Amino acid sequence: MPTTAKKLVSALALGTLATTAACGGGTEAATEDIELRMSVWTSNEDQLALFDSIADAYIADHPEIKSITFESLPFEEYNTTLTTQIAGGNAPDLAWMGDLSADLIDSGALVPLTETLEGTEGWDYGDLLPSVTGEFSRDGELYAYPFSNSPFALYVNTDLLAEAGQTLDPAGLTWDEVSEIGAAVHDATGKGGFVVNDFNYSSWNTLATVWTGFGASAWNEDGTECGFDSPEMTEAFTFLHKAIYTDESMPGPGTTADFFAGDAAFAVAQVSRAGNLDGSFAYDIAPLPAGPAGDYSVIGQAGMGVLASSANAEAATGFLAFLTNPENAAQLAQYFPPPRQSLLTGEALAANNEKFTAEQLQTVVVDQIADAVTLPNHTNPAEIAQKAKTELDAMWAPDADIPGVLASVCSAIDPLLVAG
Repeated sequence: MPTTAKKLVSALALGTLATTAACGGGTEAATEDIELRMSVWTSNEDQLALFDSIADAYIADHPEIKSITFESLPFEEYNTTLTTQIAGGNAPDLAWMGDLSADLIDSGALVPLTETLEGTEGWDYGDLLPSVTGEFSRDGELYAYPFSNSPFALYVNTDLLAEAGQTLDPAGLTWDEVSEIGAAVHDATGKGGFVVNDFNYSSWNTLATVWTGFGASAWNEDGTECGFDSPEMTEAFTFLHKAIYTDESMPGPGTTADFFAGDAAFAVAQVSRAGNLDGSFAYDIAPLPAGPAGDYSVIGQAGMGVLASSANAEAATGFLAFLTNPENAAQLAQYFPPPRQSLLTGEALAANNEKFTAEQLQTVVVDQIADAVTLPNHTNPAEIAQKAKTELDAMWAPDADIPGVLASVCSAIDPLLVAG
């Protein structure tokens, strides 16, 4: 893309907000036959069917709404496609968002939600956990509903472990033990040891699910100083490099090992990925293994917001309030760990979840969310991601200079951190 996502959404803010109400109560383009479009990145048929059923229920009580369409965009291209649509005047009315949220909020591209949600009868705004709303808030105002607060967990293919003669006790499990068992499974079966889902030697931010256990972080708390050149980060990447090139417990570049297809012993993946388990092998799930810095938890968040450029911002905000009310939030919770305290018990989650028991969900979801950190998120996410990836490419070679590569990452992204 010739410009960054931040520039694109800033253009939106400058070019369209002057004619769009910023509080979701602006003049609608039409009072009937309103067609709403929401961008999402899921292509899961069951999830889309649930969204459609909720939309149908809303339309039944709101005759002014002609249709609500969920537009599924590929996850890998989601931010690029959404920001291009925004800049081109073809933005959806509502959208999911992950690491793009900071730019969208800072540029004024999202409708404030707090007043509408607090004023919706039965919505119960006080049920939201403050610990999960921060990523989508500014100065006490909520700009996106954090519909998915999914802890990363360790999925275990117990069939592969048994085939390799390996056992494990999920309690007190460490990264060193995962690597040791993963290497044994690879030696015995030819399958992969452990994989970090969605990493694919490209999406480096997913490695925060490992390096956080070493006490490392991509940058400091206010996002102004790079943390890749720290001793803790060096230790974390030394572990990963050894797992790849010495122990062979982690599949190397160019090698595909899909846990959900039965091709790996372990996977670090969000609990919301459980829908990919098809019953073709026996499995277990556990919290992330402990690292040298001890126990920890990491969550990946996604929010739902209304684009301020929407000609139907008021109608879109009304639908969002319905989509996220307590009843519908409980339905969504079978796929996406909710932000509502009332739904965050093992029993409540298990009521709509066929993959895990209440005890498992209590352990890997409820007990993890309160103290979890999120994946690295910053303004300029696309530019930072690309520059860091370019430098980290040198890491994935047997003779890599690990401290040198990590120092080069900081040299590349430091100017962007300051600018953000």
